[in-house]
Amino acid sequence: MSDRVNSLITEQLDALLHEETNLIANLANASALLKQTLTDVNWAGFYLYQPQTDDLILGPFQGNVACIHIENGSGVCGTGLATQTTQLVPDVHAFAGHIACDSASNSEIVVPLTLSDGTKLGVMDIDSPIKERFTTDDQAVLEEFARVLLKHIDKA
Repeated sequence: MSDRVNSLITEQLDALLHEETNLIANLANASALLKQTLTDVNWAGFYLYQPQTDDLILGPFQGNVACIHIENGSGVCGTGLATQTTQLVPDVHAFAGHIACDSASNSEIVVPLTLSDGTKLGVMDIDSPIKERFTTDDQAVLEEFARVLLKHIDKA
């Protein structure tokens, strides 16, 4: 387990969202918990899938201002949405088609969010100014974080 992403964060999230099903409230608190808890992170938040336009739109986040729309399949977030797989990017500048919303970001992890009925909700996006900030251990913890978050949203 990475010393920078601890599995206790999922327990904190579960307690924080206890009996709350509001999407925006849950995403807002989840992004605040990520930003407050993770070290060496300059952006933590969510992009929500818009099926009518087949793109992502900025959702609740903590950090600097961000891109508002991201096309499905574009950049790290759009690739995560299109492939429905976690994107662990050690150096965003080496990622073909990377969208530089914040020039200070050097590494990124994006976890797709899909409801239990198969509906695409969007992606969870976390950026760091440090190259190779995220490990496969971090990925496992953040994927579990996403599962806990979706459990609360699915109850709505």
